[in-house]
Amino acid sequence: MSTKPRVLIEDWLPVAELGIESRRERGAASALPPLSFLHIWWARRPLVASAAVALAGVLPAWSEELAKAFPDAAELQDEAAYRRWLLHLVGIWGDPVYGRKVIDAAKAAGVKLKGNGYGYKQAFRNAIPRKDIDLLHAVLIHTWGKLPTLADPTAGGGSIPWAASRLGLPVVANDLNGVAASVLKAGVEIPATKGLDLVPELKKWGQVLVTRIEERLKEYFPLQGGESVIAYIWANAVPCPRTGRLVPLLRDKWLRKTAGKEAAVRMITERDGVELPEPIFEVTHGKNVDTTDASTGTTARGKAISPYDNLVIDGDYIKQAAQAGQMKQVLYAVAIRKPSGERTFRIPNRIDLDAIAAAEAKYTEVKDLWLATGILPTEEFPDGNDQRPKHYGLDHWIDFYTPRQALVHGTFGDEFAKLVPEVRKALGDNADAVLFELALMQGTALNWNSRLSSWNVLRQGMRSVFDRHDFAFKWTSAEFEGASALYSWCLYQLLDAYGSIARLLDESGASPSDLEDRLPRDVTILQGSGASLALPDGAVTHVCMDPPYYDNVMYAELADYFYVWEKRTLGRLIPDYFRDDLTDKDNEAVANPVRFAAMGKRKKELADLDYETKMASIFAECRRVLDHQGVLSVMFTHKKAEAWDTLGMGLLQAGFTIETSWPVNTEPEKSLHQANMNSAASTIMLVCRKRNERGDNTKVYLDDIEQDIRRAAREAATQFQHDGIEGVDLLLSTYGPTLSVISQTWPVYSSAPGEDGRDKLLRPEEALALAREEIVNLRRSRLVGTAAKADTLTDFVLLAWDTFAAREFPFDTARLLALAVGGLDIDQLERAKVVAKSLGKVTLLTPSERVRRGGESAAPGVRPEAASFDYIIDAVDTILYIAEHDGMPAAKRFLDKHGYTNDAGFITTLQGLVNAMPRTKVKGDWVVAEAGRLDTLCTLYFPDVTLPEATDVATLVEDKPNALFEVE
Repeated sequence: MSTKPRVLIEDWLPVAELGIESRRERGAASALPPLSFLHIWWARRPLVASAAVALAGVLPAWSEELAKAFPDAAELQDEAAYRRWLLHLVGIWGDPVYGRKVIDAAKAAGVKLKGNGYGYKQAFRNAIPRKDIDLLHAVLIHTWGKLPTLADPTAGGGSIPWAASRLGLPVVANDLNGVAASVLKAGVEIPATKGLDLVPELKKWGQVLVTRIEERLKEYFPLQGGESVIAYIWANAVPCPRTGRLVPLLRDKWLRKTAGKEAAVRMITERDGVELPEPIFEVTHGKNVDTTDASTGTTARGKAISPYDNLVIDGDYIKQAAQAGQMKQVLYAVAIRKPSGERTFRIPNRIDLDAIAAAEAKYTEVKDLWLATGILPTEEFPDGNDQRPKHYGLDHWIDFYTPRQALVHGTFGDEFAKLVPEVRKALGDNADAVLFELALMQGTALNWNSRLSSWNVLRQGMRSVFDRHDFAFKWTSAEFEGASALYSWCLYQLLDAYGSIARLLDESGASPSDLEDRLPRDVTILQGSGASLALPDGAVTHVCMDPPYYDNVMYAELADYFYVWEKRTLGRLIPDYFRDDLTDKDNEAVANPVRFAAMGKRKKELADLDYETKMASIFAECRRVLDHQGVLSVMFTHKKAEAWDTLGMGLLQAGFTIETSWPVNTEPEKSLHQANMNSAASTIMLVCRKRNERGDNTKVYLDDIEQDIRRAAREAATQFQHDGIEGVDLLLSTYGPTLSVISQTWPVYSSAPGEDGRDKLLRPEEALALAREEIVNLRRSRLVGTAAKADTLTDFVLLAWDTFAAREFPFDTARLLALAVGGLDIDQLERAKVVAKSLGKVTLLTPSERVRRGGESAAPGVRPEAASFDYIIDAVDTILYIAEHDGMPAAKRFLDKHGYTNDAGFITTLQGLVNAMPRTKVKGDWVVAEAGRLDTLCTLYFPDVTLPEATDVATLVEDKPNALFEVE
């Protein structure tokens, strides 16, 4: 009999509440948790979901014994109260499910809410009272004999360790990447241990640093007539291959599109009949803007048009010119704020150009010294998945900056190096914590002041380098005013982010009688491979991790952008984080085919195997450091079957059983009006335990456990349907229970032998395919009221509407659904005119888009002249096409002609379609037009078809308390 304490997450997780609150946390960039503003990292789990999983993995499942052990704690006296307490501990202090309904209804009706609609702040903003944390710690010590330690071996941006530390749990956070380890130290360890006490010194020494930088740089950024500069706006330019004259590469000439405040540049190539060697620019405003000219650029899709002869400049020529050092940067506009506060634009003048020339001269003067003394990066831009910078001549990391930008960033590095001994002398033990936080200003500056930062015409501000997760080359760029604006803004961002992080920590668990009595916190940051943690065996109670997602993000490649600079600032404080020239890509656990490029066609296969091997090693290390009673929870987000197959294999081979799983939709929610697209991405929380070795040597094959897999998939789907999980999320929710069945009897062998005729280990994907089949059968029965199949095309359409509730959805999930329905592939469905595919997406075609003509008349599709149909969906779509174009009476004649009014299979399909399609209206108009025509068709001619109630989202507000709304 097991003596392992059963933990709460094995029985329950509030998936609906966490999903809504997670999306709420990430709903607006300005309202993100402060951890997001301290330093960029490319993937962070929502704090509320991280807190819930971290906590539910150590809290015991509710029991009468627990209630008796704490008779005075009302929170523990029954299971419902206990669950409410977990929600309270993670900051959910209201009913987000009801709140979300109110907000959706208000949006649809054009009604303005009083307050935020939820009645409480975002979960992460709510400070957890000391009495709750004291009770939490008492329960945990009662359960485990001590406060349980939580470890995250691939901690990245730090959501999990931060959320756990906030509740006073001992935390160990590790990452291979030196930049990530620095983010963990600055965002978790330092604020957890130093708190708000550090803020006065950050302000003092930050201002010293900013003032010194400004003093050195102000001559290179002259401010004219009391104005302040918002941004200098540049264009890359190459010589025209025919005239030799400079061609600025502009997608368009807009600077601002706001109605009544329009601004654009006009490009002038000759003056007084004299051709200019390079264009000059004029800024036009308001009614003087020629919108046609403003919308016309000189470049598109990698090519350009010469303004001198209106002939094409080939994309290869542009790249060759850039690589030969012939690409120049042309300043064509300056965004300014006048003394009156008005924001406007002007052309660069002689003062601007002279200042740029002076900055370039100064940079030339100091460059070699700074390169030699470790102020500027010397490293080359390495081979990787995104080589666009190299295509345009950015061969070294320093090439990502204009000379003036490099001078600005180098000045920071130089002044920071001088500041280190001063602060250490003045502050003693707190010195390196202050310096570490101040060094993060550099990362913010690098992200917002580069040849890859740009001007956002719509938002009228700067756009950062990493507004996307790549190195997209920008034809035009925007430069921060580097003397008085850039680093003063970076300091403000740092103080705001650090202060908010520290305040959230200090206020949680603060003594109500003495706010200076902070909750003690124990945080350890490690930098190294997750497969080799500097921890003793069995030291951890809960390994809670959010591992790299297969091939989603190449973290090391992106992090090099910061690493080459920060090893010269942060590396002065903790050199062990920055031992190598560049980030460690060889040991990074991602499926990176570039590392195997020399292997040709096998590179993807080898990248997958490499990822699986590394994840298995990390999981094996997790098993080593995990207490024998402990829990491993893994958060994973990916739609590709290969990713789940690889992750599952890693867990199985490392010696874990998967006990249960929970789907939480953590992605920002789409508008109700965007019903034609489904790209939802759930995070699946897998809950694992150490596997005990089987007592016998009997070989287990897939055939032996197939029915167990199908049963587990059915039961999980039934449970999660009841909890409101639908569509793609429901499909993914069965993956955990399926892996659980396999893991309980591992090793399991495939029913088919390997190529050598010997038994081969089962790949998880074989079992996941069975689970998908089971879900398809279950959902089909729900839709049509019987387990009977129609035909493969009809079943796919039924299940696609049911699964995605949208016309457009991700290709990979559609592929898996097609296989589960009847061994179809997307190409077959495209040939049958059921779907169209493009750019990783699949779209269900409308009846009008499925029409067959002429020689195609025998193929599947809409055929008004057909005598019969092989697929029921073709008959349905043909009738809907006739109804749309010729009216319902014509559709009735077609029904009668073919005998469909009494055809049981046809009627069953209609019932399935009206159940599957979104029956949603917006102010009386059907969101999916076919659903409306089906509604009319069935009302008129098929009385036995039960029509689910249609929802007009604009009327939902009628059922809500009037006090919640203010009518605009």
